[in-house]
Amino acid sequence: MKPAVFKPVVVLVGRPNVGKSTLFNRLTRSRDALVADFPGLTRDRHYGEGRVGDHPFIVVDTGGFEPVAKNGIMAEMAKQTVQAVDEADAIVFLTDGRVGLTGHDREIAERLRRSGRKVLLAVNKVEGMSRATAAAEFYELGLGEPHAISSAHGDGVVDMIEEALQGLVETPPEADEDEAAETADGTDEDAFSPVDAIDHRIKLAIVGRPNVGKSTLVNTLLGEERVIAFDQPGTTRDAIEIEFERGGRRYTLIDTAGLRKRGKVFEAIEKFSVIKTLQAIEASNVVLLMLDASAEISEQDAHIAGFVLETGRALVVAINKWDRADSERRDEIKREFERKLRFLSFAKMHTVSALRGAGIGPLLKSIESAHAAAFAKLSTPKLTRALQAAVEQQQPPRKGIFRPKLRYAHQGGQNPPLIVVHGSALDEIPDSYRRFLETRFRETFRLEGTPLKIEFRNSRNPYLDKAG
Repeated sequence: MKPAVFKPVVVLVGRPNVGKSTLFNRLTRSRDALVADFPGLTRDRHYGEGRVGDHPFIVVDTGGFEPVAKNGIMAEMAKQTVQAVDEADAIVFLTDGRVGLTGHDREIAERLRRSGRKVLLAVNKVEGMSRATAAAEFYELGLGEPHAISSAHGDGVVDMIEEALQGLVETPPEADEDEAAETADGTDEDAFSPVDAIDHRIKLAIVGRPNVGKSTLVNTLLGEERVIAFDQPGTTRDAIEIEFERGGRRYTLIDTAGLRKRGKVFEAIEKFSVIKTLQAIEASNVVLLMLDASAEISEQDAHIAGFVLETGRALVVAINKWDRADSERRDEIKREFERKLRFLSFAKMHTVSALRGAGIGPLLKSIESAHAAAFAKLSTPKLTRALQAAVEQQQPPRKGIFRPKLRYAHQGGQNPPLIVVHGSALDEIPDSYRRFLETRFRETFRLEGTPLKIEFRNSRNPYLDKAG
């Protein structure tokens, strides 16, 4: 079995106003859309994706750390920073080179030394200063050689992050031969249908809030017609992979085990490990989002669903504990789903009872269909015919005296399927028409359960260079 590739987690820690958010913004500038804000879990704690060279990583921006705070919002922020530290692969401890070493810095350094995590000491805001002089007094903290950096200007940041990632970056596993064959040719004449055989293993991440029944579902899946099942200890984040087969289909479950139980840190927020959830989503090719029929759909559910959409993973939704809900509650949660998660219209929704095993068969069929759709091979001729049929039904709106012309389409990628449309004046196509095309492509190729991306490319005018 090949392990999932989990991205290293780099956590930014420091007292208030030392430049953590500035550094966070610099590290995540290439993929701002993946920055997820989870209000309520901490005060303005952010998760984002950074990249140095070919090495992606998850970066966490924490609130100002007050390790000795006993009550109030600073104490709550400190608790959440400690949680982030416990989940980190590497910690960047930011200090302020212009202010100098403070007692507060010493308290944080003492807490980080006890964490057992890899810690890099960064002396920020040294632009225009002698780096050696600015960093000299910080040797006293006993955290190794200080890195003199400027978050605002980027000085020294790349070298520091490269050192933070040393020994943490994993080499992505080579693709299975079956998977490589599926992704090698996007122009096969045979268009996708749900019955097409896709032979590689389905990597299924089961995510959701605490107590929605994730572990119960895993036990139910492993307990019915089990052929292969074993636990593989995960990384330091305690992620667990479980292999099994059912009906001849091979699965790898990525279980977000070890999520925090409900706490009293925030009355309206269930404390759970966001990092584990994000990593499970990114390591999968299908996500099963579990909701609880006995509880309302929360902001956390919507945030997780939004992250799935941003990462382009195929998605199936299961509303668990359906057997415990009366008819009034069932109608209510369906209305909630339509209202709060309407952006998941591409995903199949199932009502199940993980404990009783009810609804599991149809659920797995939808997971297989979503996986097949995510890796669909769409032929250029059939894509172009579908595009032409859509244009005949409804042309794109004019922009002034010009109307965009859509000439042909081809597949640009898989998981999620990417359809590239070529033509002229395509910059003027509104989002409403993009959604219309998406609907038509979904209907034509039966792409249920996966996000679908459409990219417009303007064809080059061959007479442009001759003009004038």
